[in-house]
Amino acid sequence: MKDGGMASDAIERVVIVGGGTAGWMAAAALGAYLAGTGTRITLIESSEIGTIGVGEATIPTIRRFYAQLGMGDAEVMRACEATAKLGIRFVDWKPGTSFVHPFGRFGQDLRGIDFHHFWLKARAAGHAAPLDEYSLGAMLAREGHASVPLPNPPSQLSVFDWALHFDAALFAAHMRSYAERSGVTRIDAKITDVSLHGETGFIESVTLGSGEKVAGDLFIDCSGFRGLLIGEALGVGYQDWSHWLLCDGAFAVQSERVGEPPSCTTVTARSAGWQWRIPLRSREGNGIVFSSNFQSDEDARAELLAHVPGKPTMEPRRLRFTPGRREVAWAKNCVSLGLASGFLEPLESTSIALIETGIERLKQLFPDKNFDPAAIAEYNTQCAEEMERVRDFIILHYNLSTREGPFWQACREMSLPDTLTAKLDLWRARGAFIRYRWEMFHPASWLAIYGGYEHLPERIDPGVAAVDVPELARALEQMRAAVARTVSDTPTHSEFLATVDAATEPLRTPA
Repeated sequence: MKDGGMASDAIERVVIVGGGTAGWMAAAALGAYLAGTGTRITLIESSEIGTIGVGEATIPTIRRFYAQLGMGDAEVMRACEATAKLGIRFVDWKPGTSFVHPFGRFGQDLRGIDFHHFWLKARAAGHAAPLDEYSLGAMLAREGHASVPLPNPPSQLSVFDWALHFDAALFAAHMRSYAERSGVTRIDAKITDVSLHGETGFIESVTLGSGEKVAGDLFIDCSGFRGLLIGEALGVGYQDWSHWLLCDGAFAVQSERVGEPPSCTTVTARSAGWQWRIPLRSREGNGIVFSSNFQSDEDARAELLAHVPGKPTMEPRRLRFTPGRREVAWAKNCVSLGLASGFLEPLESTSIALIETGIERLKQLFPDKNFDPAAIAEYNTQCAEEMERVRDFIILHYNLSTREGPFWQACREMSLPDTLTAKLDLWRARGAFIRYRWEMFHPASWLAIYGGYEHLPERIDPGVAAVDVPELARALEQMRAAVARTVSDTPTHSEFLATVDAATEPLRTPA
């Protein structure tokens, strides 16, 4: 009820445990959602406990998230040292090659048939360029250019999207500022105890280091890997996916920026994992994700530092993780977000996106004090399915790699989840895509990975059989040339960032 009255069973007190990106995004979004309802939101974090703060790359959903809060791109980019991200460039996953997973389409569909079937036919006849060259997003990323999409694109060739690289600590601070202006109360304290109701097992309150108790109706666990509420207090188990995702650790290091900032995240395959490079305005974020069963800490650290382009500005920080998810993300009166709900390596920059979708689901299924089991069950089903779909997409990158070495061989030889096997089988048989519920990555993303590895189907759509090859070759060349002309007419990434700094209104592409 947003008319000033509050129903007797309405949630009156929301307590968020943990700050960082997850906690302050939740505080900002719920502060806006519950404005005027009388619900009080309290966030408890300890300035003595650091946050992970590694994730600096996002996918385009982040821009929708802060737009709902009334924030523009230029405002957020200036506040968070942000640069533009047009996609992810994969280097040496197929040795000696690179390809881009863009935020956008490939080519122009013809006659109601997906573009890639025409590309496959032309390629078999020797008349097709690499798949990247038919994607505006991919070529902008490759060339280090950046722009915002046209509001009314004239064709599918003009369709692309973009995201941000940013300083995660500055983004959390920006969310905090918004949340506190919305009336969210922050308490700087450590939590020493969690009190549960003797009969229901619901969380009643948390005890601070001072002895003060903070009571609540709904608790949100943003306490990181520890899972203070969901795991320690409520005893919700964890599904370990390390038999599918072999990497279990990382080193992260910041460095001085070198040269022009690329307009994409770069992920390069290494001996027992992969290395990331993320450009910010005044520095770069770097890290290596690796499997401790196949590489020692010393070797992983050395491999990272040997490939950091600029001078490191700190000692590399060691991180440990277990890929997987909580058995349920919502238990009793506690919803877990971020690392408390599970972890998938940041190969496709999904950590922050999973926080966003968790918050959005909570808003759609927001409870009252009765905590209807139907809403909780639906929330948990959606969260589980979405994480499993992202998991499958990440496994795909390892499974298709042709790199040599014990780690990469183990990735190819493992048994796959049935959901991923079904996708691979259908692609191989017909060049078609299975769409499951709650998929974060659409067919164009799967096509980017399949095409990048040249993992091509045995058969294509029979509707292209009658297409004249010379005519098809001309059509594809026109598409490729149109993309190339558009890229050449767009600003470099540095020029784009200068327009961001000068912007006083939302970013728009000139007509």
